[in-house]
Amino acid sequence: MQRDEWQIGPFTPCGEVLGRHAEARFSCPVLGTSVAWAAKDVFNPAAVVKDGKVCLLFRGEDTVGPYSGTSRIGLAVSDDGRTFLVQPEPVLFPQPDAWRSWEWPGGCEDPRLVESPEGGYVCLYTAFDGKSSCLFVATSDDLMHWEKRGPAFADSPYVRRWSKSGAVVTEVHEDRLVAARLAGRYVMYWGEGTCFAASSPDLVRWTPMEFDAGADRYLSYDATGDAGPWSVHRVRGQKALRPLLFPRPGRFDSLLVEPGPPALVTEDGVVLIYNGADVTATGDGSAVSVVYQPGQVLFDASDPASPIARAEAPFLLNDAFERRDGQVDNVTFAQGLVLFEGSWLLYYGMADSRIGCATARGPVP
Repeated sequence: MQRDEWQIGPFTPCGEVLGRHAEARFSCPVLGTSVAWAAKDVFNPAAVVKDGKVCLLFRGEDTVGPYSGTSRIGLAVSDDGRTFLVQPEPVLFPQPDAWRSWEWPGGCEDPRLVESPEGGYVCLYTAFDGKSSCLFVATSDDLMHWEKRGPAFADSPYVRRWSKSGAVVTEVHEDRLVAARLAGRYVMYWGEGTCFAASSPDLVRWTPMEFDAGADRYLSYDATGDAGPWSVHRVRGQKALRPLLFPRPGRFDSLLVEPGPPALVTEDGVVLIYNGADVTATGDGSAVSVVYQPGQVLFDASDPASPIARAEAPFLLNDAFERRDGQVDNVTFAQGLVLFEGSWLLYYGMADSRIGCATARGPVP
């Protein structure tokens, strides 16, 4: 297998498919007033195919809230994957409910979306209170009406840990991507600066994968031992999150690695599209520039926490786009992937302001 044969693609950018919607308004139940919830920016979409149509959950920001505006998650539907009709009201947003203190005033951010093999849909999104981010879960039967299920890591010691970006492992089933069980459990990649993993029996409650960070062993010798002269003694350490991917100095992911769309089971293993960020100094050293571009990594399907190949370079270059300016310049942030009419459609945020699409031949590599 050559170095890049396992990757999905190559992808060809086809331009912007969704921009800000100043006319979309709803009555915010927290503020008690009408808000243009997607007036400032629209970006970072999740995607599924439902009833032969591409459905996007996307992040919209208003011009009212602090922290660049309060974020809410909207729904857009398309017959062809490129021309979208936006529902006038968001479908996931802060409310005066049990989760208000987790989601307000920052909002609901950056959804990832999967279809459950048992029916319905699961959304992993970021709840941001203005200081801390926490990975949350919501479920729905129709993509319009959502039940918030709270923190993804609610039953673990990591419930309050900064967490984002839940990319669930999927497989192709009847030309759709559906959440896949590996060794009887669902698997998710998550994190922002470093990539971690978690597993779940039901796509709702997740257990982060750990390892023994201080484990060791030593040998002792006893010539009279019944089982032989040498004995192995194991020393337990302390459990810690198991890191899977780190930033790589001097490459496109030198600053951080962050999971993108749902991962995909292929013949070669589990392919994850992730977002890398690189930071470089200006010529005189007076400032720095941060550039986000996506890459791909391959995990062992029999041990999905073990990477076995990783792309050396990104596959969607910022230079391919005419417009790289926006809320955050030079950001190409991949987050939604579907198999639609025989092709891969990859949806990504453009400069944290618009949504773009890239296409590749399908189905599974």
